[in-house]
Amino acid sequence: MTPPLDPNPLDLACAAWRAIPGVAEVLSQEAAQQAYGADTGGSTRTIRAAVRIVQNDGEDTCVSAVMRVASQHGIAVHPISTGHNWGYGTALPAGDGSVILDLGGLKEMNFDAELGVVTLQPGVTQAMLAEFLDANNHQYMVPVTGAGPSCSLLSNALERGYGVTPHTDHFGAVTDIEAVLADGSLYRTTLREAGTKELASLFKWGLGPHTAPLFTQSGYGVVTRMSIVLARRPEVVKVCLFNLKDDALLETAVERVRHILRSLPGTVGGINLMNRHRVLAMNAPYPDTPPDGNGQIPLDVIETLGRQYQIAPWTGFCTLYGTKTMVAAAQKEIKRALAGVGTRMLFLSPGNARTLAKLAKLLPGGAGQRLGSTAATLAKSLDLVAGRPNETALPLAYWRNPGKQPDDGRDPGRDGCGLLWYAPLVPMRPQYARAYVNLVTRVAKKHGMEPLLTFTSVNERLFDSTVPLLFDRSQPEAVARARACYKELLEEGRKIGVFPYRVGVDTMAAIKVNQTHSAAFHAKLKQALDPANLVAPGRYQ
Repeated sequence: MTPPLDPNPLDLACAAWRAIPGVAEVLSQEAAQQAYGADTGGSTRTIRAAVRIVQNDGEDTCVSAVMRVASQHGIAVHPISTGHNWGYGTALPAGDGSVILDLGGLKEMNFDAELGVVTLQPGVTQAMLAEFLDANNHQYMVPVTGAGPSCSLLSNALERGYGVTPHTDHFGAVTDIEAVLADGSLYRTTLREAGTKELASLFKWGLGPHTAPLFTQSGYGVVTRMSIVLARRPEVVKVCLFNLKDDALLETAVERVRHILRSLPGTVGGINLMNRHRVLAMNAPYPDTPPDGNGQIPLDVIETLGRQYQIAPWTGFCTLYGTKTMVAAAQKEIKRALAGVGTRMLFLSPGNARTLAKLAKLLPGGAGQRLGSTAATLAKSLDLVAGRPNETALPLAYWRNPGKQPDDGRDPGRDGCGLLWYAPLVPMRPQYARAYVNLVTRVAKKHGMEPLLTFTSVNERLFDSTVPLLFDRSQPEAVARARACYKELLEEGRKIGVFPYRVGVDTMAAIKVNQTHSAAFHAKLKQALDPANLVAPGRYQ
């Protein structure tokens, strides 16, 4: 008689997970692949199953129970919130063979309206927080990003993302974290346990070793709760728009931007410099003109579109927050700082921009339509600056997508968009900015990609640049070109002194080549906290 086969560990784990209160659903491999397998970068992973959690209350939480089962059966999991990590892997793990742990159903939030701190779970999105604040007339701003209203606040902070509202550094506004380790045990900060929950939510640095940041860009545990300080809505929100009419003015503009940021801390939230290509991608449809010999939009077409849409070689976008008096004084200082460099300078509030968009619609002919498109994008951008999430930046992901994009509810992963983000840190020095622009232009040309480039101030010393590599995801050759372009940007950028602050799932293993001491330290932490490598294996390791 043939002895019975030992049960499959995954089957045993799935059966145990289904019995845990708070688990809404356990998906098979086929269903999980269908639900989570689409990636804007064209990457693929083998996803073994998926566990969807909708409740995580009490001391012995659902996530703790799920991780104990995973530990018992040796099953690796990859936690996600909304899975909208577009351009960096979407919902995909760093490697094959993990089970997706979907925390998007955890949507509780508690808000201290007096002190302005929100404590929330992974499934709370930008839109949900905005609706809550508006419904209760709380005068605070959502820490928005261009990724859109459907994206998780917690996950963006864990990726150390940036935004445009006064708290530009989103993890910088995080005060407290709760997580579950690989063995199911809880992580809580010292101040929360030895002091009080309220004190922990108000004082970022806590007591004793500051360990909460270890859970950002790592696989040390599953973060289930986070406290974030929100910026109070100021009396005045404005942006300053200006042009650089010649590319040769970039170096001088970088110096002036640095001066503005140093002179007006707290009033100026941040400053963006966007090249013409990038602004056109946000306002104009992709031209149907045949590409040039490099596979790019011909330069004369870019220049013609620039004139038609009134878009200069560089566009500056500076956010201002404060009282009427503070903002008025800041406007004068900005005008002085940009004298001789910035042209067509405008200071607009969200209300001004909406009025401009309405007036532009009344203009006849194609010129009116083009101005209307630019004005509408500007109006939505100003709402974003005011801490009101919207999809104004998402059409960028659809620029090379052959399919029609929806009017709202955009999902670049679901809709077949091809997008990879190259997001390096660039020292705020004129010579670095120029060397970097030359690099991106040269490498993009080599691989037939459009050089869509933005500099965003992190502080008065550093830019975070973002370059979206856009392509037709349905064409394998286009996917291969985008990946080759990213790889060369990564390698050549490092040579000139720029390197990403954040990478996608296909790059996490590659960056380990250049690590020695940091990799060894991270390996010791991983071995201590997750010896079986069960939480997000390969994530930044």
